[in-house]
Amino acid sequence: MLFRSRVREHPVAQDEELLSEFRSGGDLKILGELYSRYIHLVYGVCLKYLKNNEEAKDAVMQIFEKLITEVPRHDIVSFRSWLHVVAKNFCLMQIRSDRSAKEKLNDWLNDPRVFMENEAALHPLDEEDEQLSLNEAIEDCIKRLNEEQRSCIRQFYYNDRCYHEISADLGIDEKKVKSHLQNGKRNLKICLESKNVRKE
Repeated sequence: MLFRSRVREHPVAQDEELLSEFRSGGDLKILGELYSRYIHLVYGVCLKYLKNNEEAKDAVMQIFEKLITEVPRHDIVSFRSWLHVVAKNFCLMQIRSDRSAKEKLNDWLNDPRVFMENEAALHPLDEEDEQLSLNEAIEDCIKRLNEEQRSCIRQFYYNDRCYHEISADLGIDEKKVKSHLQNGKRNLKICLESKNVRKE
């Protein structure tokens, strides 16, 4: 596990030596050894920005995967300082992506084509408290969906994944993915209407 530091019986190599060794051979064990020295630093940065233990742990693993391609592309003077910046930027991008996902879902909910059964529009979101109220209603309604619908909605609208990718991830046919999305959207509409999010 990356989260456990290894005790070495022989002299500890300098960061620069391990960087050079990884660049020349591409051995992931070398990169893993280097990363393990600062994994608690990375976790601390991720926890500070993401404010969620599980998301921070996931980010730690994703950042390691990112290093595989990023390390060879950069002239790194201080690995510790460089890694701190990489972790911070990763988290900021994650936060920005999450916000974009919510905006994207809000746009979808405001699309009259979503509610073809009748043409009533959603509440105008002119006030900040109204926007917050809608966001909270969306989150609550998504949580009320069954597992398949919830997963498809989040992956399609939050993670920009296509039917094929969702199908492969969930191990179900693409037709099932489309069905879960359609049913999920219908149930979201019903749930939001029950919360009086829309005008009568």
